[in-house]
Amino acid sequence: MTQYTAETILAALGKASAHWRWEADALQAEFSFPDFKTAFAFMTQVAVIAERLHHHPDWSNSYNTVIIRLRTHDQNAVTELDISLAKEISVLA
Repeated sequence: MTQYTAETILAALGKASAHWRWEADALQAEFSFPDFKTAFAFMTQVAVIAERLHHHPDWSNSYNTVIIRLRTHDQNAVTELDISLAKEISVLA
């Protein structure tokens, strides 16, 4: 399984790199919405994708802001699973 670094991540993410940054050996993005209801709807859509990929984010929600952190825990690295999930999340945003 390919493992990504701060140096290789931008090319792997392509257009999705606008949302994501490398932070502490993981991918992280912050999404803001008009209100809590919209933020929660976004999280629900992400949950459906995560279930389909069998890969689940670490995330938090505070009112209208959703912070998502991606890292493949059993590989102790950012992998193709994280890249795939990040790209799909970026399409939703």
